[in-house]
Amino acid sequence: MKLTNRSIDKNNCGSVTLVPEEPEDMWHTYNLVSVGDTIRSTTIRKVQTESATGSVNVNKVRTTLTIQVESIDFDTQACVLRVSGRNVQENQYVKMGAYHTLLLEMNRQFTLTKQEWDSVALDRIDTACDPAQHADLMAIIMQEGIAHVCLVTPSMTLVRAKIETNIPRKRKGMCDQHTKGLYRFYDQIIQAFQRHVNFDIVKCVLIASPGFVKDQFADYLFAQAVKSDDKTILENKSKFILVHSSSGFKHSLKEVLADPAISVKLADTKAAGEVKALDDFYTMLQTDPNRAYYGIKHCERAAEQQAIEVLMVSDELFRAQNVAQRKRYVSLVDSVKENGAEVKIFSSLHVSGEQLGQLTGVAAILRFPMPDEDEDEDQAEDSDND
Repeated sequence: MKLTNRSIDKNNCGSVTLVPEEPEDMWHTYNLVSVGDTIRSTTIRKVQTESATGSVNVNKVRTTLTIQVESIDFDTQACVLRVSGRNVQENQYVKMGAYHTLLLEMNRQFTLTKQEWDSVALDRIDTACDPAQHADLMAIIMQEGIAHVCLVTPSMTLVRAKIETNIPRKRKGMCDQHTKGLYRFYDQIIQAFQRHVNFDIVKCVLIASPGFVKDQFADYLFAQAVKSDDKTILENKSKFILVHSSSGFKHSLKEVLADPAISVKLADTKAAGEVKALDDFYTMLQTDPNRAYYGIKHCERAAEQQAIEVLMVSDELFRAQNVAQRKRYVSLVDSVKENGAEVKIFSSLHVSGEQLGQLTGVAAILRFPMPDEDEDEDQAEDSDND
């Protein structure tokens, strides 16, 4: 998604101008547009003209309309969003208040205006427009003295760091200098890698080089992680894949990604984090049910006690036409984030999102057990009877 303009005041009122560039962007758009918003985009309108003789001509004209949204329909197959509502801005072809349906599709710019941009909508814009959020593959392409640390998105490769350093050659009696130079080079790569990697998003790290450079670097990387007790790297060790490349330059990445064996390993696991969280929830429900809550009332009660460790919410709830209901879920998400807990927004199009929808669309794993209110009442009644 490309953000071409953002004008939101301190009261969170304003507009953003966006250009969807890929199918997933249309899903983000569907989740951003709500009933009551105003949206401005180009459209085709049939215009009738009557001549002096009384004959009527119908022509199609391209014009720009601003409508107030009354209904939204998303075609998942064609990746097209149909937004219907009344025209709210003067136009030479369309009367004020006349109904029209705007067609939002890929590569067609639109401007969305809201009376209040909530935190969930703003986070979605940041996610959709930040290429690093889609970069679920990281690559370190290297050879002795040259390395490129890259983030790979579905549409581009972003070079986050380029490391060039002179490494003394191996000479008789001078091996120590070569080894020290090599380790300095490796340290620079590790620093650049740690600065740019986000294992919540990155599902795979490719280390590619000619010869055995990749193997030596990987051994050094994991040895340093053990030495410094870097749990982030050690816990994600399974995400590292060592592959051969012809050089340490960026263009070598293309041949690496073209390898069928690599492409199989990089099969899409975008929702792996959500799937794991839901599995953890079901496990908790069986083993320690007082630490597994679902339903808005239960989750709000847990949030008040700062008991939530992981909150799972279906994005379907933020598309509710009832503004008060939407604000209720946004408020829950905000309070949970403020308490330092993790919030996962599930896509209702994914199987994990469908499962969450069957659990009212909101569930939480708690930090500590919280007995059910019904249990508390039963215990209170028993003590009164005694």
